[in-house]
Amino acid sequence: MAFKILIFSALFVCLLSVVTGQRTPTISHITQEQIRDIGGQVDLDCSVHYANEYPVIWVKYDRLKTTESIPLSTNAGLIIRDSRFSLRFDDATATYTLSIKDIQENDAGWYQCQVLISISNRITAEVELQVRRPPIISDNSTRSIVASEGESAQMECYAGGFPPPKITWRRENNAILPTGGSIYRGNVIKIPSVHKEDRGTYYCVAENGVGKGARRNINLEIEFAPVVTVPRPRLGQALQYDMDLECHVEAYPPPAIIWLKDEIQLSNNQHYRISHFATADEFTDTTIRVITIEKRQYGVFTCKAQNKLGSDEGKVELFETIIPVCPPACGRASYGDAASIAPSPATLAALLGVYIVHVVRRVFNSRH
Repeated sequence: MAFKILIFSALFVCLLSVVTGQRTPTISHITQEQIRDIGGQVDLDCSVHYANEYPVIWVKYDRLKTTESIPLSTNAGLIIRDSRFSLRFDDATATYTLSIKDIQENDAGWYQCQVLISISNRITAEVELQVRRPPIISDNSTRSIVASEGESAQMECYAGGFPPPKITWRRENNAILPTGGSIYRGNVIKIPSVHKEDRGTYYCVAENGVGKGARRNINLEIEFAPVVTVPRPRLGQALQYDMDLECHVEAYPPPAIIWLKDEIQLSNNQHYRISHFATADEFTDTTIRVITIEKRQYGVFTCKAQNKLGSDEGKVELFETIIPVCPPACGRASYGDAASIAPSPATLAALLGVYIVHVVRRVFNSRH
């Protein structure tokens, strides 16, 4: 700061010593807007008339007035201590040329040529230097969002860079967007009423032809009430054998899952073994194993799932068969405290023969 004050003080002293009555200086030419790549080079020209007795300076300034102007040169001498900058003066055309090599991103901005007439009076002209920059996703873009089914949802994506990046939206695996189609163009994507099928990963892609572009993954999570499906609503098994009953549950947030029979909640004991297996996304498989089936255990079982958005249930009927079903029985049965018995293929064939004879007799008797 002290260095800047010293420079401007020297300039003002020069101004006060200028003989009055001379023609008013003008800036006859200034370079037009320049666009360069990072690492490139640029020449900024400022031609003046009737300015021999006046200081001519280059400054980098902020049009928004958020930062202080930076003096770069005065007449034919540099002020800024940066080897990338140089200044040339052509006496024949009264042109001051500010050169910048190895251009960096922070070199972008407005450069102003000034002819200082007095302390409060100056003639100015400016040129903008634009530096091509690859896109960078802005921090004010959406990262993740949670919405309940039926609510509206909005995802936003913004990016910096030059030229200004264009924003497109895609879904994972190019799935169809809620707006229709596999691509949506614009900074904001709105979904008036979300459904659980809308959940998943959305890609915000920013491109401007510089570099590879930028991408942000945005996760849309949809809260929805449980949906229970039963893959096998009726299952049969012989007495004293085991049987697995299954339900598939889809819900978010993860639901509480219980099994009931005759409106009584079941728990793990010597008769039942309950398991829950979380699979991909918001799916849970729940299984109850009925152990060493007794007569009273035949009937309808209910699996019930509940979260803050609602509940659903599915029913599985377990009925008695003469022939054991494998799996899960697979040739093993328990009778009271007796040891497990593994019937041979011949035994199973004999049981099947008995069952067939039983069926034939029932059919014959029903006809007579």
